Amino acid sequence: MSVKIIASALAENNGDIYKTELKINQHLLIADELQEVGGKDEGPAPGDYLCMALASCKAITLRMYAQRKNLKADVIKVKANLVKGADIESGNNTFFCEVEIQGDITDEQKKRMLEIAKACPIDRLLRKPSDIVSVLI
Repeated sequence: MSVKIIASALAENNGDIYKTELKINQHLLIADELQEVGGKDEGPAPGDYLCMALASCKAITLRMYAQRKNLKADVIKVKANLVKGADIESGNNTFFCEVEIQGDITDEQKKRMLEIAKACPIDRLLRKPSDIVSVLI
């Protein structure tokens, strides 16, 4: 059975406390933890990267939709916040997303765009159960 890898990242920690280099194709990013939990805050924390993935996917999906429909969405902003399940009544880890669309578009078009935002690939991925398989090499 052949599998299709849809995303990949390499994380390398060289002993600089929690600071970790992330290599994705030709891109180099840094992940770290906040100082209050022992890091040096030299980059976003791993949970922040989850929020970045969700927010950017929604923004890109909305831009694609606006272009296809010739909508005058000048600015598309998406903010994603992650709240631990232990801190809310449902008990589920929850992403709260705020979508702001600026431009010459109607309220009805904005409502449709909110529905489209819910269909972005990362949103759909996070809504489904996932398996994580880790192996030592």
